[in-house]
Amino acid sequence: MGRRRQSPPWMVSDELWVRIEPLLPVVQRRYRYPGRKCLDDRQALCGILFVLHTGIAWEYLPQELGFRSGMTCWRRLRDWNQAKVWHRLHEVLLAELRTADQIDWSRAVIDSSHVRALRGGPKPGRARSTAADRAPNTT
Repeated sequence: MGRRRQSPPWMVSDELWVRIEPLLPVVQRRYRYPGRKCLDDRQALCGILFVLHTGIAWEYLPQELGFRSGMTCWRRLRDWNQAKVWHRLHEVLLAELRTADQIDWSRAVIDSSHVRALRGGPKPGRARSTAADRAPNTT
């Protein structure tokens, strides 16, 4: 009985990468003075996941793993956040689950940090005192 070797949790599988890659913004390389070649998006994503999984600081990201510097991965995360990549990925995955009828809405939770209450709730009355006696007037 051979033990199946699992890849580390920060390595992006081919199946997941097929879903993520079309959502990433394409950055054109400058023709004149191109500078250093950009880190591959998949490697940057693996570096981001490594930092999130291990909890280390960005500046301590080991370059031996091929992720370049932590600041490179951090900038890529910032750019992808601004491009709303994670929001679109969430929508893609929800759509896939919905078509496969794999969402159990009976276990869904909603809170006010994600859904805006436009009309607000009922206005509370004046708070009643919990003290035994009223406090004396100090003026």
